Amino acid sequence: METKLKAVCFGEILFDVFLEHKKIGGAPLNVATRLKALGGEVAMISAVGDDANGEKLTTYLNNLGISTDGVAVKNNYPTGIVNVILNEKGNASYDIHYPSAWDKIENSSINTTIVENADFLVYGSLSCRDAVSKNTLAELLAVAKYKIFDVNLRVPHYTKKNILDLLYAADFIKFNDEELYEICEGLGSEIKSLEQNIIFIAEKTNTDTVCVTLGAHGAILYYNKKFYRNSGFKVNVVDTVGSGDSFLAALITQLLSGNNPQDAINFASAIGAIVAQHEGANPVISTVEIKDFLDGFEQQKRNSEKHFNQ
Repeated sequence: METKLKAVCFGEILFDVFLEHKKIGGAPLNVATRLKALGGEVAMISAVGDDANGEKLTTYLNNLGISTDGVAVKNNYPTGIVNVILNEKGNASYDIHYPSAWDKIENSSINTTIVENADFLVYGSLSCRDAVSKNTLAELLAVAKYKIFDVNLRVPHYTKKNILDLLYAADFIKFNDEELYEICEGLGSEIKSLEQNIIFIAEKTNTDTVCVTLGAHGAILYYNKKFYRNSGFKVNVVDTVGSGDSFLAALITQLLSGNNPQDAINFASAIGAIVAQHEGANPVISTVEIKDFLDGFEQQKRNSEKHFNQ
């Protein structure tokens, strides 16, 4: 019987508020949701307000089977809200309300035990904009077996020092390409090459797994000193909210289950593309849909190669 990966995700859980509707979100919650859908045993460490939105969030997590033992209820702070603005290409910008309950995640013996018992901890930079959650994360990183940093820079909610501390703590780092260049430049890199900057970060932070997403152009993975690439899948984008989070969850699941790194990045890129075809961060995706998607693109590739060689 296959052993389930035990995951814990730390940080913001909230509602993404669009022009005409709102959706449950927050990068750590999105990653947790996809990890669970892919067969993981998942716990969330966060906080919500003592309000209707907070109740909806905890009910949502419980209904999915994601543990909420580490989700505190705060009387003095509201559940997180983010106003999401989409441009004509479906790309999102964010107005993140402060302070929110997830800014005030306090540590506890329960949280420490959850992290100690997990195979890995996923965390981002946004949860460190407030000293309370930042200090709790530092304590949990000290006891985590394997640490995955989902960078997720959100102006103006980060400082260079915070980012460096989080980078140096990580065993696995995921950026988008803009984040990679910004951070490398901040660390003194004058390199223009994407691959060389990835190596620069890996060496600077002593991290052997670095992944950079490239939007419509796919992703690149640096794993045990080798590069693996996926050039992306052409899809009709509804919105990009959560596609990178699902990509990360799929990549983690594949790599930590011992799958081939090239197969892992192909699978993760497919998941991210499928999510971008749907509205909101956490659409339900069946294993059949994933298989059909990958099979369809493989067939297209074979047909293109056949036509090219004629």
